[in-house]
Amino acid sequence: MKQIKAGYLLAVLVIVAAVVVHVKYLMPKEQPPESPAVATPGSPAGTAPVGTAPVGTTPVGTTPWLPAVAALILLLPIRSHIRRQSVKMTIAGDKLRFEAGLLSKTTRNIQLSKVQDVRVDQSLGQRMLGVGDISIETSGESSRLEMDNVDAPQAIADEIVAASQKHGTTQAGGGNP
Repeated sequence: MKQIKAGYLLAVLVIVAAVVVHVKYLMPKEQPPESPAVATPGSPAGTAPVGTAPVGTTPVGTTPWLPAVAALILLLPIRSHIRRQSVKMTIAGDKLRFEAGLLSKTTRNIQLSKVQDVRVDQSLGQRMLGVGDISIETSGESSRLEMDNVDAPQAIADEIVAASQKHGTTQAGGGNP
């Protein structure tokens, strides 16, 4: 979630910078009112001089395109936020349950005794934000399960390994003493 919040913050900063650039440099400046149009020989009386826009119209090129394009950057953290909210992993009893999907769902139930390896990968940026990727390797056909950008990944990996060892030794010992 930290990485998503950083994405939102960065997108908002880019939008604010685009608005400032638009207002300061791209928007037309207010010009002092001109004296009434003076008729020149050969032109009808009361017409505006050449090169001025009629009153009440917006000059060409002043639409706020830069802030609008910058606002599109918000789509990146929104997409990540939706992906994060659509993935859930829980430990219940002797099973690790992995659910993924927003409109359609995919669920995997993995016996904790079949977990062989839990790996945490963190890039420099992920380490700075305290997030990482968890990869769980199991025995069986579909042997790898991956979750990206998980908060406190090492603590979660340690919890999965501890639960796996607990249920692996319980099954190996026959359950009852």
